[in-house]
Amino acid sequence: MEEARGTVVLAYSGGLDTSCILVWLREQGFRVVAFMADLGQEEDFEKAKAKATKLGAVEVVVQDLRRELVEDFVWPAVRAGLIYEGRYLLGTALARPCITRALISQAKRVKAGYISHGATGKGNDQIRFELGCYTLSTDIKIIAPWKDPAFYERFPGRPELFQYAKTHDIPLPVTPKSPWSMDANLVHISYESGVLEDPAAAPPSTIYQMTTNPEQAPDAPQRLTLTFRHGLPESVTMDGGDSITDPLQLFLTCNRVGAAHGVGRVDLVENRFIGLKSRGVYETPGLTLLHAAHQDLEVLCLDREVRKIKTELSTRMSEQVYNGFWFSPEFEYTRRCVEASQEMVTGSVSLKVYKGNVYIEGRSAPVSLYNQELVSMDVQGDYEPTDARGFIRLNALRLREHQRVKAAMGEGQ
Repeated sequence: MEEARGTVVLAYSGGLDTSCILVWLREQGFRVVAFMADLGQEEDFEKAKAKATKLGAVEVVVQDLRRELVEDFVWPAVRAGLIYEGRYLLGTALARPCITRALISQAKRVKAGYISHGATGKGNDQIRFELGCYTLSTDIKIIAPWKDPAFYERFPGRPELFQYAKTHDIPLPVTPKSPWSMDANLVHISYESGVLEDPAAAPPSTIYQMTTNPEQAPDAPQRLTLTFRHGLPESVTMDGGDSITDPLQLFLTCNRVGAAHGVGRVDLVENRFIGLKSRGVYETPGLTLLHAAHQDLEVLCLDREVRKIKTELSTRMSEQVYNGFWFSPEFEYTRRCVEASQEMVTGSVSLKVYKGNVYIEGRSAPVSLYNQELVSMDVQGDYEPTDARGFIRLNALRLREHQRVKAAMGEGQ
């Protein structure tokens, strides 16, 4: 085979699709460098490397991105309170720019002119990968087989892909494929497609792999304290234990606690960027704990009106991340605004984790807007109760005028 079309870095998972894509790219005349991101998913990377090498990859790179994922992507998400459409904690969306950044780095290292991926033409990942690649490298070209007629017309269904695999000695799965699609990293596991496409059908009880069924979770609760500095997680302390400050270990500890007690399961219908609605089931234990604690501390430390604006910014920022605009100017601007709001968000929150729920048991901050004397029912403090009369009357003016106009309209009818 004449390989004259240059080098392509393939985002390789080791599964059937990207294995077939690897061989297909070689058929097209490309030198293929297979890239695998270690994001904490349970994967036999050595076996996957051997498989990609056997299929003709000139190099197979496995890069440990777990710490980068936590420090550069998850921590900013916690600080900003990113929750897409009020429920989804963006476990997949946060991982994509982390992978993309590494893909571009590898492409520059091997002087590749192309990057390829196995994302489908209906999902969000195609947008996230490609927008990120085009932003970080102005001269990179994308090869997306599932959007190329030469590929998807040749493989209109799974039978054709399986036949291609047999013909080219591509190892097939030795176990039956789960009737749903799955994506995993240290932040979460997502499940979609297959039997989950009916939004009225309950997910199979066997689907969950990361968290304990809350009904079978321990009967004794777990208590822990999370500390933040300027809105970023700083330490986690288990009840009666030592404090953990290393960011990766801090996150993994929250994961273990949340998972053991069945925290972080969500079943939802979401709006994809391209306009489709999709049903997803997610397990996000550690990030659920961190978000709950951070949100509680913010209420203690932030001015009411600042927090309202920050919440609006968080909504916009979560949409930017979900839609693949991590490297955009609007994301950079929004992120700087959010960071400014977090200067006073320093303190600790005590949690109780029990049977799938997270309970806040207390919070404290060295600089807090909570004035115990001012708010106390037992101490008057620097507050004059009679001032409330005018405050209430002024607010009642608008309400009384509204009722007057309603009454006049009723009489006119």
